[in-house]
Amino acid sequence: MRTKKVRFVIMVVLIAMLAAFPLSAGATHSWGSYHWARTSNPFTIKVIDSMTTDWDGKLDLAISDWDTSSVMNVVKASGNSSLTTRWRCAAAFGKVRACNYTYGNNGWLGVAQIWASGSHITQGTAKMNDTYFNTAQYNTPAWRQLVICQEVAHTFGLGHQDENFDNPNLGTCMDYTRDPSTNQHPNQHDYDMLALIYAHLDSTTTVGSAPVGFANADVHAVENWGEKVHESADGRSALYVRDFGNGFKIFTFVFWAE
Repeated sequence: MRTKKVRFVIMVVLIAMLAAFPLSAGATHSWGSYHWARTSNPFTIKVIDSMTTDWDGKLDLAISDWDTSSVMNVVKASGNSSLTTRWRCAAAFGKVRACNYTYGNNGWLGVAQIWASGSHITQGTAKMNDTYFNTAQYNTPAWRQLVICQEVAHTFGLGHQDENFDNPNLGTCMDYTRDPSTNQHPNQHDYDMLALIYAHLDSTTTVGSAPVGFANADVHAVENWGEKVHESADGRSALYVRDFGNGFKIFTFVFWAE
């Protein structure tokens, strides 16, 4: 913990320097001002493991990678991995749940869904679609690591560094690519962006009362994702928003299979 606090102080100094010397374009990849409310850094975010054993190692590595951030402690929490739990992948208040299941030939490889009240994230899920990960094209350690690393990161407030699959790899899982060999982990731009997102502190770690049906909303099917508000030029990634009013929204990041 002390090491993280020292790193956080260093990052505060870095942030002041960045005001005069901006980050490269690749590092400005938050999605709006959305973040977890907390009163101090580093804060702890729990990722519930509702995954099968063939995914556990990939989730452990993604958690370890993001735990390297100076502003957050990312830890794994034990969860139910039954068929029903993994299919529903129900969100848990104040936590992130990671799941895998054969969700079907629905087009998506991975999905991250984030519940927000105002600018504060309240809960999130990261789902991996084994219907595609069981095919020869995607059933590789590299593809699995890239997608789980990216979907978990969306629940922290991070967006993509690059959405063009044909550009050279940036060495981060937040970069879309056709060759995931070097895009399986965060890079320094990701850690810098997290430091900027969480540079300020909040006065509370709680949010106001949510409207009926918000926390337990059924956003499993595509038709329940709401309005598509962003799509990459090649259509391989998209962002949907379901608006409940008064600042309560559910965001769905989609990584479409090829």
